[in-house]
Amino acid sequence: MKYVIGVDLGTSAVKVLLVDQQGQVVAQASEDYPLQQPEPGYSEQNPEDWVTGTTTAIQQLLANSQVKPGEVEGISYSGQMHGLVLLDADQQVLRPAILWNDTRTTAQTQEIMANMGQRFIEITRNRPLEGFTLPKLLWVKENEPGIFAKAATFVLPKDYVRYRMTGKINMEMSDAAGTVMLDIAKKQWSDEICAAFDLPLSLCPPLIEATTNVGTITPKFAAESGLAETTAVFGGGADNACGAIGAGITKPDQAMCSIGTSGVILTYEPDTQVDYHGQLHFFNHAITDRFYSMGVTLAAGYSLSWLKKTFAPDDSFDDFVGSAEQSTIGAHGLLFTPYIVGERTPYADAKIRGSFIGVDGKQVRADFIRAVLEGIVFSFRDILEIYAENGKDFKQLVSIGGGAKSPLWLQIQADIFNKDIVRLESEQGPGMGAAMIAAVGLGWFANFDECVDKFIAIKTIYHPIAANVARYSEFYKVYQQVYGQTKDLTAQLLALEEADQK
Repeated sequence: MKYVIGVDLGTSAVKVLLVDQQGQVVAQASEDYPLQQPEPGYSEQNPEDWVTGTTTAIQQLLANSQVKPGEVEGISYSGQMHGLVLLDADQQVLRPAILWNDTRTTAQTQEIMANMGQRFIEITRNRPLEGFTLPKLLWVKENEPGIFAKAATFVLPKDYVRYRMTGKINMEMSDAAGTVMLDIAKKQWSDEICAAFDLPLSLCPPLIEATTNVGTITPKFAAESGLAETTAVFGGGADNACGAIGAGITKPDQAMCSIGTSGVILTYEPDTQVDYHGQLHFFNHAITDRFYSMGVTLAAGYSLSWLKKTFAPDDSFDDFVGSAEQSTIGAHGLLFTPYIVGERTPYADAKIRGSFIGVDGKQVRADFIRAVLEGIVFSFRDILEIYAENGKDFKQLVSIGGGAKSPLWLQIQADIFNKDIVRLESEQGPGMGAAMIAAVGLGWFANFDECVDKFIAIKTIYHPIAANVARYSEFYKVYQQVYGQTKDLTAQLLALEEADQK
């Protein structure tokens, strides 16, 4: 029997999947690692923790499965995007990695637009936001000049783990797009952007594709992990690109709704002809010479986990979410906007904060839970409205992540979107996408469409209910007004809070 391993390097843990040639997950293992938040708005991790966690998880995977190391033919990765890992000339890490959810770089994003303006969006197809890598690089240059002077190159999280497995420094294309230093159409580092911010082009590592075979694992990593030295290593992809592949989204009329810590509506783009003018993210795909676009809700699943942790820490997650059945459409007049850490699409506003609107003495806990579930999906409808304005009409969406685990939440998605929602037979998300990259890279399949046909199966389709669609449309009209009417108020509150912290 032959197998591949998909490594899903997330923000709080690494998860590894062992997948056979039929697309069956034979075994899986995971390891948590800590998040460092030394100051408000800072989010960092020690890259060594990723390597240790991945190594330990692979050891557990092999032990639990009893698969012989030589039967594992290949390994690939899905990685949390945008995280800055700075390396010196000896490939040693210079400082903790600055992660995607770090918000210290507002001044740098403003600097980028003041310097390059619309030209920046033309090259990168994205607005410069705090989460992206370039603003982090500029922050280090401006605030830690001693460290920046020692920097020889930078990589992203999964690219660093791959380097530690192979000894080779590269950056994979779909992740490189998320640095906003890449010329998306030309698939090369932008000389113009590097020159505009006095960044040496030598900082940017060689680019590879997701399915590029970079070689085999080193004898050292083989001894530490238990894998065979013959294991082929492939480039891997950004977590959202891998999530799309793992959900079978390989055609322009398909879209994915992913609810994790953040939330994403994503679709496959065959070329660069469409221009969303920076309203949506537009990146190179893990599928060679293809692209994908997406809108992001920063605090999707995080809004729900915050509510649970704060008000029902001892409940099981299933019971907590399931109790929303006791409420009704519109949560008895209660609306929630999930802007609790700022928002990205459609507002790109780091200072907006969430709201419960319509709080009434008659409401109970189930109404607040229902309002959060609905508010997250309303935020996704905002993204779908942008796609609709640009001529995109998806017949159905594949739901993955936390939103695919609750029948109630799946039906809410169908009703608010007024579209069929697909739940997959085996929903492994980005980890499955990483395994599929290895499978295609090994030549098990001629392309990703063939791999999808073999690996991905539909379990259930949730159809919109006409009466619910009509009711939700009325609540959505109110939801759309909340941002504009709370923006100034929440900015004032944030300013007062910041003043108290000084």
